[in-house]
Amino acid sequence: MADTFQLEIVTPARLVVKETVEEMQIPGLNGYMGILPGHAPLISELSVGAITYRTQGGESHTLSVAWGFVEVLPDKVTILAETAERPQEIDIARAQKAKERAEERLKSNDPSIDYDRAEDALQRAETRLKVAAVK
Repeated sequence: MADTFQLEIVTPARLVVKETVEEMQIPGLNGYMGILPGHAPLISELSVGAITYRTQGGESHTLSVAWGFVEVLPDKVTILAETAERPQEIDIARAQKAKERAEERLKSNDPSIDYDRAEDALQRAETRLKVAAVK
């Protein structure tokens, strides 16, 4: 069995990652999944969270991801994400403002607020801030 697999992370705008990796963790809809070489094939929906992976040289990487799908094959993982950002690409001030806006919306008693959307925005902002701190 191989010790590595190919990883590709793609958004509608660009190819974010194309590397040979030894292992990874991804945010599935029902929790995080660990992927190793030779993993059983699967297709799953992604949630908001952090993707972490370790390259062949042992270097760890973290990305913020929001929504999408993952296809896992024994020798390749392909992630099609709505958004994916490396720590250095994250605008910390913008993420902090988004977090504050979402918290204000969730605290309000305004019946016109879409609470599910506000919770998603809060989760995305918090994930972006955590990943940005990894720099």
